[in-house]
Amino acid sequence: MPYPPLQITFLGTGTSSGVPMVGCHCEVCTSSNAKDKRLRSSILVQSPTTTLVVDSGPDFRQQMLTHQVNKLDAILFTHSHKDHIAGLDDVRAYNYFQQKPMDVYATEATLNRVKVEFDYAFADIKYAGVPSIQLHSLNNNDAFKVGDMEIQPIPVWHMYMPVIGFRIGDFTYITDANRIEDSAKEKIKGSRILVLNALRQEKHISHFSLQEALDLANELEIPEVYLIHLSHQMGLHNIVSQQLPSGRFLAYDGLKIQIP
Repeated sequence: MPYPPLQITFLGTGTSSGVPMVGCHCEVCTSSNAKDKRLRSSILVQSPTTTLVVDSGPDFRQQMLTHQVNKLDAILFTHSHKDHIAGLDDVRAYNYFQQKPMDVYATEATLNRVKVEFDYAFADIKYAGVPSIQLHSLNNNDAFKVGDMEIQPIPVWHMYMPVIGFRIGDFTYITDANRIEDSAKEKIKGSRILVLNALRQEKHISHFSLQEALDLANELEIPEVYLIHLSHQMGLHNIVSQQLPSGRFLAYDGLKIQIP
């Protein structure tokens, strides 16, 4: 099927602690470069008719205000860690102005965690002003539609935790992973743009390192790759960027890319 043109906005490109990290005085955390200021990882995906967000972490409200996101059709969750779901309560504003529940798409395991973390939104007797959320369960294999976007889930591994990446046309987004099975790699191949997590330069127990992310991108032969979920241990944006091969970039908060 033909895919609509997309605009991707990087709402946040940092790891769970954000950058700067509380209490840290390293050269990255004290940098004056705006590209070294990283909110928790999330993207805004916009087509001609549809607007969605992948993950609503603790910075969700700030991100929506910064980018003047006045309309939001859905939220897609990659997994249930707090740095990816903690801001869900702030969909209340969209409930009020759009006069409908917020559609949320995730695996059954993630949805079950959402129902625990935001139990008041799903109680039989709700108090006034709680968020209104419509949950949609997805699996690892079946594509689904949100507005004019057809979205293919891609299962990856965050150490022992299943995480879902998403492919929309030529664009694939993967965060919080350190292992991808061959069957999932086949779903990524052919993407023109890949967003991939790379926590730091040293190896990590549950995230790709910089070199591991670069090696995977080369294995999959992706021409354009943006690295996210970056910690202060990755190094200064300008210095690391100069060291990257052609077609490989550190993403930064506020970066926009167009996909025709």
